[in-house]
Amino acid sequence: GVVEACLLHMLKRRAAGFLRTDKVAALFTKVGKTYAVAGDVCKKVQELQQQVESRKTQPNGQEPLKRQGSTTSKAPVLTPQALKHIWVRTALIEKVLDKIVQYIVDNSSKYYEKEALLADPVCGPILASLLVGPCALEYTKLKTADHYWTDPSADELVQRHRIHGVHGRQDSPSKRPALGIRKRHSSGSASEDRFAASAREYVESLHQNSRTHLLYGKNNVLVQPKDDLEAIPGYLSLHQSADNLTLKWTPNQLMNGTLGDSE
Repeated sequence: GVVEACLLHMLKRRAAGFLRTDKVAALFTKVGKTYAVAGDVCKKVQELQQQVESRKTQPNGQEPLKRQGSTTSKAPVLTPQALKHIWVRTALIEKVLDKIVQYIVDNSSKYYEKEALLADPVCGPILASLLVGPCALEYTKLKTADHYWTDPSADELVQRHRIHGVHGRQDSPSKRPALGIRKRHSSGSASEDRFAASAREYVESLHQNSRTHLLYGKNNVLVQPKDDLEAIPGYLSLHQSADNLTLKWTPNQLMNGTLGDSE
């Protein structure tokens, strides 16, 4: 909805279409005539709209056969909100929304008034750049109105970050050398400075390394080791390796390299 508002800001009448009520559709259609990427989005949206119309005419429990071989069968049921923003939504899922907006910005004089947001030499390119991140995600699940205040599932996080590639199995985290911090601390043979540096180095290798992807991190997550002890704040992180998913938690004191007298 926000992207559509930006696209519609001071759009020329000729670009929006004199008789068309869906100005975003008119804009995408006009851009698609000169830009192949936008043209492909127009075809996909038309296929989706045809599926919706054919589904309305089908008896209950039946689906159109051509949906089986369609690339858009990932989201066979579109909510009214999805249909309302189907043009921007389709371009986003196809990971080309940023390219289309950038093309519109580069050719803004054809579609917009001089005072329009996308015609601005600073705001226009910024909007296109902001869309690069969302277009890099894999939308395996789309949030609905009742999911606004819930965190994504672990499976969704893995799906979103598959764009980073899969690491080889020869770099399995199981081959990581054992942690030697506790031995040094118990024996007392290492100095406090060396211990702090060692702890910090361990934490950095644990949470950011070449063997795994850091999918999610949250600080100040409280963990209570025992019933009679106070909860300890720490850093919670979710990691993806070649063949598994790992959840880790490290106390803030170890993250900072200052355990002091803590057990």
